[in-house]
Amino acid sequence: MLDVARGERKQMSHEPCPLWRRLAALLYDLLIVVAIVMVVGLLCQLATGGRLIETGAHAVVPLWYQVLQGVVVAAYFVASWQRGGQTLGMRPWRIRVSRDDGGAISLQQAVIRVLVAAAPLLLLALEPAIGLRATLWAVLGAWVLWLAVALFDPRRRALHDLAAGTELRRID
Repeated sequence: MLDVARGERKQMSHEPCPLWRRLAALLYDLLIVVAIVMVVGLLCQLATGGRLIETGAHAVVPLWYQVLQGVVVAAYFVASWQRGGQTLGMRPWRIRVSRDDGGAISLQQAVIRVLVAAAPLLLLALEPAIGLRATLWAVLGAWVLWLAVALFDPRRRALHDLAAGTELRRID
């Protein structure tokens, strides 16, 4: 991989990315996602004259707004993986997503990867039945299981990597 800014070539390692690096990059990306969600929320509040979320005994968030937030966040990940194999959170940890053979991932692989990674969010629909606390624990537990797969895979691939035919590799 050629780093245009520095004029040097970066090589991807054949060693799999350790789980701790994946989690550190995910933590960095969480900060980016929060910023994206805040900006989209502000723009939607301005567009609706401050009437986006109805409050009362129970807050009501419009479905279109939830879908919009999901699409914008997914677009961040897909565009980042397509543009260079890295999100902003992956860069300082020197990891890149690639195909199993080391090549750049396709749009289809990126979409599959983000959809499978986000699948535990569907558990949020359980909130009216089991309550907010139990729902959040269920989502967290599902993500732990998604990533725990990497502990047993020789190439440290999580569930979304297995589904998309991708893997995270270190950059030397």
